[in-house]
Amino acid sequence: MTAPAANLRINPDRLWDTLMEMAQIGPGVAGGNNRQTLTDADAEGRALFQRWCEEAGMSMGVDEMGTMFATRPGTDPDALPVYVGSHLDTQPTGGKYDGVLGVLAGLEIVRTLNDLAVQTRRPIVVTNWTNEEGTRFAPAMLASGVFAGVLDQDWAYDRRDAKGLRLGDELARIGWKGTEKVGARQMHAFFELHIEQGPILEAEGKDVGIVTHGQGLRWIECTVIGKGQHTGSTPMYMRRNAGRGLARVTELVHEIALKHQPNAVGAIGHVDVYPNSRNIIPEKVVFTIDFRSHVLETLNAMVAELNARAPGLCADIGLKFSAEVVGFFDPPAFDPVLVDRVRQAAQRLGYSHMDIISGAGHDACWINRVYPTTMVMCPCVDGLSHNEAEEISREWAQAGADVLCHAVLETAEVVG
Repeated sequence: MTAPAANLRINPDRLWDTLMEMAQIGPGVAGGNNRQTLTDADAEGRALFQRWCEEAGMSMGVDEMGTMFATRPGTDPDALPVYVGSHLDTQPTGGKYDGVLGVLAGLEIVRTLNDLAVQTRRPIVVTNWTNEEGTRFAPAMLASGVFAGVLDQDWAYDRRDAKGLRLGDELARIGWKGTEKVGARQMHAFFELHIEQGPILEAEGKDVGIVTHGQGLRWIECTVIGKGQHTGSTPMYMRRNAGRGLARVTELVHEIALKHQPNAVGAIGHVDVYPNSRNIIPEKVVFTIDFRSHVLETLNAMVAELNARAPGLCADIGLKFSAEVVGFFDPPAFDPVLVDRVRQAAQRLGYSHMDIISGAGHDACWINRVYPTTMVMCPCVDGLSHNEAEEISREWAQAGADVLCHAVLETAEVVG
Protein backbone atom coordinates (compact mmCIF):
# COMPACT_ATOMS: atom_id res chain seq x y z
CA MET A 1 0.00 0.00 0.00
CA THR A 2 1.19 3.50 -0.77
CA ALA A 3 1.18 5.97 2.12
CA PRO A 4 -0.57 9.30 1.53
CA ALA A 5 1.64 12.28 0.71
CA ALA A 6 3.12 13.83 3.86
CA ASN A 7 1.66 17.24 3.00
CA LEU A 8 -1.92 15.95 3.26
CA ARG A 9 -3.59 17.51 6.31
CA ILE A 10 -7.13 17.84 7.63
CA ASN A 11 -8.71 21.28 8.05
CA PRO A 12 -8.11 22.02 11.76
CA ASP A 13 -10.38 25.08 11.92
CA ARG A 14 -13.31 23.18 10.42
CA LEU A 15 -12.77 20.27 12.81
CA TRP A 16 -12.67 22.64 15.78
CA ASP A 17 -15.77 24.54 14.66
CA THR A 18 -17.60 21.24 14.26
CA LEU A 19 -16.62 20.19 17.80
CA MET A 20 -17.85 23.49 19.20
CA GLU A 21 -21.16 23.32 17.32
CA MET A 22 -21.85 19.79 18.60
CA ALA A 23 -21.01 21.00 22.13
CA GLN A 24 -23.96 23.40 21.98
CA ILE A 25 -26.29 20.38 22.13
CA GLY A 26 -26.85 19.08 25.66
CA PRO A 27 -24.84 21.76 27.45
CA GLY A 28 -23.69 21.07 30.99
CA VAL A 29 -23.79 23.52 33.87
CA ALA A 30 -20.06 24.30 33.92
CA GLY A 31 -18.97 24.53 30.30
CA GLY A 32 -19.12 20.87 29.33
CA ASN A 33 -21.90 18.58 28.16
CA ASN A 34 -24.71 16.44 29.50
CA ARG A 35 -25.74 14.48 26.42
CA GLN A 36 -26.44 11.11 27.99
CA THR A 37 -27.34 8.22 25.76
CA LEU A 38 -30.89 7.97 24.38
CA THR A 39 -31.97 11.31 25.81
CA ASP A 40 -33.57 14.03 23.71
CA ALA A 41 -30.16 15.76 23.59
CA ASP A 42 -28.59 12.56 22.24
CA ALA A 43 -31.27 12.43 19.53
CA GLU A 44 -30.55 16.05 18.60
CA GLY A 45 -26.81 15.39 18.39
CA ARG A 46 -27.42 12.35 16.22
CA ALA A 47 -29.60 14.36 13.84
CA LEU A 48 -26.92 17.03 13.48
CA PHE A 49 -24.28 14.38 12.78
CA GLN A 50 -26.51 12.76 10.17
CA ARG A 51 -27.08 16.10 8.45
CA TRP A 52 -23.34 16.79 8.30
CA CYS A 53 -22.66 13.32 6.90
CA GLU A 54 -25.31 13.61 4.21
CA GLU A 55 -24.00 17.05 3.26
CA ALA A 56 -20.60 15.37 2.80
CA GLY A 57 -22.16 12.89 0.37
CA MET A 58 -22.37 9.92 2.72
CA SER A 59 -25.28 7.53 3.17
CA MET A 60 -26.47 6.69 6.68
CA GLY A 61 -27.28 3.27 8.05
CA VAL A 62 -28.54 2.55 11.59
CA ASP A 63 -28.58 -0.85 13.27
CA GLU A 64 -31.03 -2.23 15.82
CA MET A 65 -28.88 -0.92 18.69
CA GLY A 66 -29.00 2.59 17.24
CA THR A 67 -25.39 2.67 16.10
CA MET A 68 -24.91 5.03 13.14
CA PHE A 69 -22.79 4.12 10.09
CA ALA A 70 -22.11 6.88 7.53
CA THR A 71 -20.53 5.49 4.35
CA ARG A 72 -18.34 7.18 1.75
CA PRO A 73 -18.18 4.75 -1.19
CA GLY A 74 -14.92 3.34 -2.49
CA THR A 75 -14.06 2.58 -6.09
CA ASP A 76 -14.27 -1.18 -5.46
CA PRO A 77 -17.84 -2.13 -4.49
CA ASP A 78 -16.68 -5.55 -3.27
CA ALA A 79 -13.94 -4.29 -0.96
CA LEU A 80 -14.52 -4.45 2.80
CA PRO A 81 -14.76 -0.95 4.31
CA VAL A 82 -12.42 0.79 6.72
CA TYR A 83 -14.38 1.98 9.75
CA VAL A 84 -13.45 4.97 11.89
CA GLY A 85 -15.34 6.49 14.80
CA SER A 86 -16.19 6.59 18.48
CA HIS A 87 -19.26 7.91 20.36
CA LEU A 88 -21.33 11.08 20.78
CA ASP A 89 -22.93 10.31 24.17
CA THR A 90 -21.44 11.88 27.29
CA GLN A 91 -21.29 11.57 31.04
CA PRO A 92 -23.80 13.64 33.08
CA THR A 93 -20.95 16.06 33.73
CA GLY A 94 -18.96 15.28 30.58
CA GLY A 95 -16.56 17.24 28.45
CA LYS A 96 -16.77 18.39 24.85
CA TYR A 97 -14.17 15.98 23.43
CA ASP A 98 -14.46 12.52 25.03
CA GLY A 99 -15.65 10.31 22.18
CA VAL A 100 -16.91 13.24 20.13
CA LEU A 101 -13.41 13.99 18.78
CA GLY A 102 -13.18 10.49 17.31
CA VAL A 103 -16.53 10.71 15.52
CA LEU A 104 -16.07 14.20 14.14
CA ALA A 105 -12.45 13.56 13.14
CA GLY A 106 -13.81 10.73 10.99
CA LEU A 107 -16.24 13.19 9.41
CA GLU A 108 -13.38 15.64 8.87
CA ILE A 109 -11.37 12.97 7.05
CA VAL A 110 -14.22 12.54 4.57
CA ARG A 111 -14.62 16.29 4.15
CA THR A 112 -10.87 16.61 3.48
CA LEU A 113 -11.00 13.85 0.87
CA ASN A 114 -13.92 15.62 -0.78
CA ASP A 115 -12.00 18.92 -0.82
CA LEU A 116 -9.02 17.28 -2.51
CA ALA A 117 -11.06 14.95 -4.77
CA VAL A 118 -9.23 11.93 -3.30
CA GLN A 119 -10.74 8.50 -3.88
CA THR A 120 -10.07 5.28 -1.98
CA ARG A 121 -10.49 1.72 -3.15
CA ARG A 122 -12.22 0.71 0.06
CA PRO A 123 -15.26 2.53 1.42
CA ILE A 124 -14.76 4.59 4.58
CA VAL A 125 -17.48 4.35 7.23
CA VAL A 126 -17.73 6.92 10.04
CA THR A 127 -19.36 5.38 13.12
CA ASN A 128 -21.19 6.62 16.22
CA TRP A 129 -21.60 3.74 18.69
CA THR A 130 -24.61 3.80 21.04
CA ASN A 131 -24.15 3.92 24.82
CA GLU A 132 -20.38 3.90 25.05
CA GLU A 133 -20.36 5.69 28.39
CA GLY A 134 -22.64 3.30 30.27
CA THR A 135 -23.53 6.04 32.73
CA ARG A 136 -27.28 5.80 32.15
CA PHE A 137 -27.48 2.14 31.11
CA ALA A 138 -24.72 -0.15 32.44
CA PRO A 139 -22.47 -1.57 31.19
CA ALA A 140 -20.35 0.72 29.06
CA MET A 141 -19.60 0.00 25.37
CA LEU A 142 -22.96 -1.72 25.15
CA ALA A 143 -23.74 -1.46 21.41
CA SER A 144 -20.21 -2.36 20.34
CA GLY A 145 -20.37 -5.31 22.73
CA VAL A 146 -23.52 -6.57 21.03
CA PHE A 147 -21.93 -5.94 17.62
CA ALA A 148 -18.92 -8.06 18.62
CA GLY A 149 -21.17 -10.87 19.87
CA VAL A 150 -20.01 -10.51 23.47
CA LEU A 151 -23.32 -9.18 24.83
CA ASP A 152 -26.84 -10.40 24.04
CA GLN A 153 -29.08 -7.90 22.25
CA ASP A 154 -32.24 -8.72 24.20
CA TRP A 155 -30.29 -8.45 27.46
CA ALA A 156 -28.99 -5.07 26.29
CA TYR A 157 -32.50 -3.88 25.44
CA ASP A 158 -33.59 -4.77 28.99
CA ARG A 159 -30.93 -2.61 30.73
CA ARG A 160 -32.66 -0.04 32.92
CA ASP A 161 -31.68 3.42 34.07
CA ALA A 162 -32.11 4.88 37.56
CA LYS A 163 -35.78 5.64 36.78
CA GLY A 164 -36.48 2.10 35.62
CA LEU A 165 -36.69 3.01 31.93
CA ARG A 166 -35.60 0.27 29.49
CA LEU A 167 -32.88 0.91 26.94
CA GLY A 168 -34.90 -0.70 24.16
CA ASP A 169 -37.91 1.49 24.90
CA GLU A 170 -35.84 4.67 25.05
CA LEU A 171 -34.09 3.78 21.79
CA ALA A 172 -37.48 3.53 20.09
CA ARG A 173 -38.80 6.66 21.81
CA ILE A 174 -36.09 8.94 20.44
CA GLY A 175 -36.49 7.44 16.96
CA TRP A 176 -33.05 5.87 16.53
CA LYS A 177 -33.83 2.16 16.62
CA GLY A 178 -32.63 1.10 13.20
CA THR A 179 -33.43 -1.95 11.12
CA GLU A 180 -29.97 -3.31 10.34
CA LYS A 181 -29.10 -6.54 12.11
CA VAL A 182 -26.41 -5.83 14.69
CA GLY A 183 -23.05 -7.29 13.68
CA ALA A 184 -24.07 -8.02 10.09
CA ARG A 185 -21.57 -5.49 8.76
CA GLN A 186 -18.06 -6.69 8.00
CA MET A 187 -14.95 -4.59 8.49
CA HIS A 188 -11.52 -4.57 6.93
CA ALA A 189 -10.25 -2.53 9.91
CA PHE A 190 -11.47 -0.19 12.65
CA PHE A 191 -9.71 2.97 13.91
CA GLU A 192 -10.69 5.06 16.93
CA LEU A 193 -9.25 8.46 17.87
CA HIS A 194 -9.80 9.47 21.49
CA ILE A 195 -8.47 11.88 24.05
CA GLU A 196 -6.11 10.11 26.44
CA GLN A 197 -8.22 10.71 29.59
CA GLY A 198 -4.96 10.59 31.53
CA PRO A 199 -1.91 12.81 32.13
CA ILE A 200 0.89 10.85 30.45
CA LEU A 201 1.03 12.39 26.96
CA GLU A 202 0.89 15.95 28.25
CA ALA A 203 3.51 15.23 30.94
CA GLU A 204 5.84 13.68 28.36
CA GLY A 205 5.28 16.51 25.87
CA LYS A 206 3.98 14.20 23.13
CA ASP A 207 1.51 15.15 20.42
CA VAL A 208 0.17 11.66 19.74
CA GLY A 209 -0.25 8.38 21.62
CA ILE A 210 0.20 5.10 19.71
CA VAL A 211 -2.13 2.76 21.59
CA THR A 212 -0.71 -0.76 21.71
CA HIS A 213 -2.99 -2.27 24.36
CA GLY A 214 -6.11 -1.47 26.32
CA GLN A 215 -6.80 -2.16 29.94
CA GLY A 216 -9.18 -4.90 30.87
CA LEU A 217 -12.02 -3.93 33.16
CA ARG A 218 -14.28 -5.42 35.77
CA TRP A 219 -17.18 -3.45 37.22
CA ILE A 220 -18.34 -5.26 40.36
CA GLU A 221 -21.61 -4.17 41.95
CA CYS A 222 -21.47 -4.89 45.66
CA THR A 223 -24.23 -4.92 48.28
CA VAL A 224 -23.65 -4.69 52.03
CA ILE A 225 -26.63 -5.43 54.27
CA GLY A 226 -26.85 -4.24 57.87
CA LYS A 227 -29.73 -3.03 60.00
CA GLY A 228 -31.40 0.38 59.84
CA GLN A 229 -31.75 1.85 63.33
CA HIS A 230 -31.99 5.24 65.01
CA THR A 231 -28.61 6.98 65.10
CA GLY A 232 -29.28 8.51 68.50
CA SER A 233 -30.81 5.72 70.52
CA THR A 234 -28.89 2.63 69.32
CA PRO A 235 -25.80 1.79 71.44
CA MET A 236 -22.57 1.59 69.44
CA TYR A 237 -21.90 -2.05 70.32
CA MET A 238 -25.35 -3.08 69.03
CA ARG A 239 -25.08 -1.41 65.62
CA ARG A 240 -24.87 -3.19 62.26
CA ASN A 241 -23.84 -0.19 60.16
CA ALA A 242 -23.67 -0.99 56.45
CA GLY A 243 -21.61 2.18 56.01
CA ARG A 244 -18.78 0.55 57.97
CA GLY A 245 -18.79 -2.27 55.42
CA LEU A 246 -18.41 0.26 52.62
CA ALA A 247 -15.47 1.84 54.48
CA ARG A 248 -13.74 -1.50 54.98
CA VAL A 249 -14.18 -2.55 51.35
CA THR A 250 -13.02 0.87 50.11
CA GLU A 251 -9.71 0.39 51.91
CA LEU A 252 -9.51 -3.20 50.67
CA VAL A 253 -9.93 -2.11 47.03
CA HIS A 254 -7.14 0.44 47.42
CA GLU A 255 -4.87 -2.15 49.05
CA ILE A 256 -5.51 -4.73 46.33
CA ALA A 257 -4.73 -2.28 43.50
CA LEU A 258 -1.49 -1.15 45.18
CA LYS A 259 -0.38 -4.78 45.55
CA HIS A 260 -0.66 -5.33 41.79
CA GLN A 261 1.43 -2.47 40.44
CA PRO A 262 2.34 -1.32 37.86
CA ASN A 263 -0.61 -0.45 35.63
CA ALA A 264 -3.32 -1.81 37.93
CA VAL A 265 -5.98 0.49 39.36
CA GLY A 266 -9.08 0.19 41.48
CA ALA A 267 -11.63 2.48 43.09
CA ILE A 268 -15.25 2.78 44.16
CA GLY A 269 -16.93 5.47 42.09
CA HIS A 270 -20.69 4.95 42.57
CA VAL A 271 -22.42 4.60 45.95
CA ASP A 272 -26.10 4.39 46.95
CA VAL A 273 -26.90 4.44 50.68
CA TYR A 274 -30.28 3.32 52.02
CA PRO A 275 -32.41 4.81 53.42
CA ASN A 276 -30.04 7.78 53.08
CA SER A 277 -31.42 9.69 56.06
CA ARG A 278 -29.25 11.71 58.44
CA ASN A 279 -30.69 10.07 61.56
CA ILE A 280 -30.89 6.45 60.42
CA ILE A 281 -27.93 4.06 60.50
CA PRO A 282 -27.48 2.78 56.93
CA GLU A 283 -29.23 -0.56 56.49
CA LYS A 284 -27.90 -1.18 52.96
CA VAL A 285 -25.16 0.20 50.77
CA VAL A 286 -24.84 -0.61 47.04
CA PHE A 287 -21.62 0.43 45.34
CA THR A 288 -19.58 -0.35 42.24
CA ILE A 289 -15.89 -1.25 42.19
CA ASP A 290 -13.87 -0.50 39.05
CA PHE A 291 -10.78 -2.73 38.69
CA ARG A 292 -8.53 -2.35 35.63
CA SER A 293 -5.28 -3.80 34.30
CA HIS A 294 -3.80 -4.52 30.89
CA VAL A 295 -2.71 -7.96 32.19
CA LEU A 296 -5.54 -10.50 32.39
CA GLU A 297 -3.90 -12.53 35.16
CA THR A 298 -3.58 -9.40 37.29
CA LEU A 299 -7.19 -8.42 36.70
CA ASN A 300 -8.46 -11.86 37.65
CA ALA A 301 -6.24 -11.92 40.74
CA MET A 302 -7.65 -8.61 41.97
CA VAL A 303 -11.22 -9.82 41.59
CA ALA A 304 -10.40 -13.12 43.29
CA GLU A 305 -8.83 -11.37 46.27
CA LEU A 306 -11.85 -9.09 46.66
CA ASN A 307 -14.22 -12.07 46.64
CA ALA A 308 -12.04 -13.94 49.13
CA ARG A 309 -11.64 -11.13 51.66
CA ALA A 310 -14.59 -8.76 51.48
CA PRO A 311 -17.26 -11.15 52.87
CA GLY A 312 -15.15 -11.80 55.98
CA LEU A 313 -14.39 -8.13 56.56
CA CYS A 314 -18.12 -7.45 56.60
CA ALA A 315 -19.10 -10.56 58.58
CA ASP A 316 -16.71 -9.52 61.35
CA ILE A 317 -18.95 -6.54 62.07
CA GLY A 318 -22.29 -8.29 61.59
CA LEU A 319 -22.86 -7.46 57.93
CA LYS A 320 -23.63 -9.49 54.81
CA PHE A 321 -21.67 -8.88 51.60
CA SER A 322 -22.56 -9.94 48.05
CA ALA A 323 -21.09 -9.03 44.66
CA GLU A 324 -21.95 -9.33 40.97
CA VAL A 325 -19.88 -8.46 37.89
CA VAL A 326 -21.99 -5.98 35.89
CA GLY A 327 -19.41 -4.79 33.35
CA PHE A 328 -16.35 -6.48 31.89
CA PHE A 329 -13.89 -6.87 29.09
CA ASP A 330 -10.54 -8.58 28.89
CA PRO A 331 -7.39 -6.58 28.05
CA PRO A 332 -7.06 -6.16 24.28
CA ALA A 333 -3.79 -6.13 22.33
CA PHE A 334 -4.43 -4.07 19.23
CA ASP A 335 -3.54 -5.23 15.72
CA PRO A 336 0.25 -4.86 15.29
CA VAL A 337 0.02 -4.00 11.58
CA LEU A 338 -2.42 -1.15 12.25
CA VAL A 339 -0.46 -0.01 15.31
CA ASP A 340 2.67 0.26 13.17
CA ARG A 341 0.72 2.09 10.47
CA VAL A 342 -0.30 4.72 13.04
CA ARG A 343 3.28 4.96 14.30
CA GLN A 344 4.65 5.41 10.78
CA ALA A 345 2.06 8.10 10.06
CA ALA A 346 3.11 10.07 13.15
CA GLN A 347 6.77 9.81 12.13
CA ARG A 348 6.05 10.79 8.54
CA LEU A 349 4.08 13.86 9.66
CA GLY A 350 6.71 14.94 12.17
CA TYR A 351 4.54 14.67 15.28
CA SER A 352 6.14 13.67 18.56
CA HIS A 353 4.67 10.40 19.78
CA MET A 354 5.00 7.49 22.18
CA ASP A 355 3.49 4.06 22.71
CA ILE A 356 0.77 4.06 25.37
CA ILE A 357 -1.70 1.73 27.07
CA SER A 358 -5.27 2.99 27.21
CA GLY A 359 -6.38 3.37 30.79
CA ALA A 360 -10.06 3.60 29.83
CA GLY A 361 -12.46 1.31 28.04
CA HIS A 362 -13.43 2.10 24.44
CA ASP A 363 -15.59 0.62 21.71
CA ALA A 364 -12.36 -0.36 19.98
CA CYS A 365 -11.76 -2.86 22.79
CA TRP A 366 -14.82 -4.89 21.77
CA ILE A 367 -14.37 -4.48 17.99
CA ASN A 368 -10.80 -5.74 18.42
CA ARG A 369 -12.36 -9.11 19.28
CA VAL A 370 -13.71 -9.56 15.75
CA TYR A 371 -11.77 -7.28 13.37
CA PRO A 372 -8.29 -5.71 13.17
CA THR A 373 -8.44 -2.59 15.33
CA THR A 374 -6.26 0.12 16.79
CA MET A 375 -6.48 3.51 18.48
CA VAL A 376 -4.86 6.94 18.29
CA MET A 377 -4.78 9.25 21.30
CA CYS A 378 -4.24 12.96 21.80
CA PRO A 379 -3.34 14.64 25.10
CA CYS A 380 -5.84 16.36 27.37
CA VAL A 381 -5.05 19.10 29.87
CA ASP A 382 -4.03 17.69 33.29
CA GLY A 383 -5.38 14.32 32.17
CA LEU A 384 -8.87 15.51 33.11
CA SER A 385 -11.86 13.71 31.60
CA HIS A 386 -15.43 12.76 32.59
CA ASN A 387 -15.47 16.32 33.88
CA GLU A 388 -16.92 19.50 32.40
CA ALA A 389 -13.48 21.12 32.68
CA GLU A 390 -12.07 18.58 30.19
CA GLU A 391 -9.92 20.45 27.65
CA ILE A 392 -7.66 19.83 24.66
CA SER A 393 -5.88 22.23 22.33
CA ARG A 394 -6.70 22.83 18.69
CA GLU A 395 -3.17 21.69 17.85
CA TRP A 396 -3.60 18.39 19.70
CA ALA A 397 -6.89 17.77 17.90
CA GLN A 398 -5.20 18.43 14.56
CA ALA A 399 -2.24 16.16 15.31
CA GLY A 400 -4.47 13.24 16.28
CA ALA A 401 -6.78 13.76 13.30
CA ASP A 402 -3.88 14.09 10.85
CA VAL A 403 -2.32 10.83 12.05
CA LEU A 404 -5.72 9.13 12.02
CA CYS A 405 -6.33 10.39 8.48
CA HIS A 406 -3.05 9.03 7.15
CA ALA A 407 -3.47 5.63 8.82
CA VAL A 408 -7.05 5.33 7.55
CA LEU A 409 -6.10 6.36 3.99
CA GLU A 410 -3.19 3.95 3.82
CA THR A 411 -5.56 1.18 4.94
CA ALA A 412 -8.38 2.25 2.62
CA GLU A 413 -5.89 2.48 -0.29
CA VAL A 414 -5.82 5.80 -2.10
CA VAL A 415 -6.57 5.45 -5.81
CA GLY A 416 -4.39 7.29 -8.32
